Amino acid sequence: MKLSQLGLIMLLMMVVVISGCSSKDNSSVKLAYVAWDSEIASTNVVKEVLESKLGVTVEMLQVDAGPMWAGIADGSADAMVAAWLPGTHASYLEKYGNDIVDAGVNLDGTKTGLAVPAYMDINSIEDLNNAEVAASLDNMIIGIEPGAGIMTATEAAIEAYGLSDYTLLESSSAAMAQELQKAFDNNEPIVVTGWTPHWMFANMDLKYLDDPKNVYGGAEQIHTMVRKGLKDDMPDVYLFLSQFKWTADDMAQVMVKIQGGQSPEEAAKDWVDNNEAKVNEWITGVNL
Repeated sequence: MKLSQLGLIMLLMMVVVISGCSSKDNSSVKLAYVAWDSEIASTNVVKEVLESKLGVTVEMLQVDAGPMWAGIADGSADAMVAAWLPGTHASYLEKYGNDIVDAGVNLDGTKTGLAVPAYMDINSIEDLNNAEVAASLDNMIIGIEPGAGIMTATEAAIEAYGLSDYTLLESSSAAMAQELQKAFDNNEPIVVTGWTPHWMFANMDLKYLDDPKNVYGGAEQIHTMVRKGLKDDMPDVYLFLSQFKWTADDMAQVMVKIQGGQSPEEAAKDWVDNNEAKVNEWITGVNL
């Protein structure tokens, strides 16, 4: 074989290898998320679409809110669909905003605050100052993970409303919901850090306590955040993430299935399979 022919064959082999390495099948995306029921639902749906429609391998990184934002900023994670703005994650946006890319809103109409069962005869955070109410609650507000934006806001609410006799109990999203369900089933008083969308509002008759001092702010949005360079490195992944938008009702359908016993992966797959039209909108223009 002539050297020129051998060189041509080697060149063609290199092209094939390089093409294979750059194909979607060998792409990998790291999704960061916090273990809130809402973000478990949304991140698993995004994972299912990336894997089943775009042929991308997805690695899930469960972290607290601070490391989630930091991971996008330093590039150790590619994306997250869990940025609650403008209020809940305001401090993280201020800290990391210059080092990340906002790919857009994926859900409108979220809300955070203190929530109680509807059978409790209180309507405002101010009512927690009542001595009998405080005693019935053991001077306890059931919270979630330390560092979460809603925990920071609740610490501010305790100060703003003079609730210094209360303890904000640090736990987790799952532990908080479990305590709430147990109290609700027994018709007992309880106050928790709450947010919408969340399956607990679908499964239990709850209400937010009025916040006349507006500590928790108004309605919020959930944004998709990606690392710098993702749009250039993985344009199809970026396009899908920028077009990922759904409703609180959509998210609730997934959350309720997970609460009912399905795995997050199964619930996400069922939702994607049953919402083909909406999923097709998300992947419009993607090079499948």
